[in-house]
Amino acid sequence: MGYRLENNHHEHIQDFYAYMIDEYAMAKPVRDIMTKEVITIDIDRGATEAARLMAEKHISSVVVLEKDLPIGIITERDFVKKICAKELEISKIKAGEIMSRIRTFADPETSIDVAIQRMLNHNIRRLPIMSGGKTVGIITVTDLAKYLRTDLLLQGALANSKPVGTSSPKDIDNPDRII
Repeated sequence: MGYRLENNHHEHIQDFYAYMIDEYAMAKPVRDIMTKEVITIDIDRGATEAARLMAEKHISSVVVLEKDLPIGIITERDFVKKICAKELEISKIKAGEIMSRIRTFADPETSIDVAIQRMLNHNIRRLPIMSGGKTVGIITVTDLAKYLRTDLLLQGALANSKPVGTSSPKDIDNPDRII
């Protein structure tokens, strides 16, 4: 009986730590996971220039500026839906014609869980991070996936670690054994 209580105690501690890490992880500010190098383009520049920037930088979006203020985002999806699907000539299209307006944003201190909720509420895959009217970062679904993977690996490492004084699975068959 002593083993079972002790074993449950360790399981509860591991569960508690996993919960606390999860809570802490989602409460962390977005500045900790955002992409800080945001590529921008002026609203009057051509769509071809936006496509070249995205290809050269290996990114899936650019932020569109008007008078140095962020007002929109051009994504790969915008190119497909607004140019390719309509068979338009890309060289005649301006960035402002194919951008999607910025509908929501977060500041660098916004918690990750709040940022995720904003992305879900607005059905967006990229969330600009703004400070003082400037784009200081961006969070993408890819950034969140990388962060979640790291968090899950850390939780898995904790769950698989064996606190001192615990038994191995073969000891479970022997309830009289107290460790």
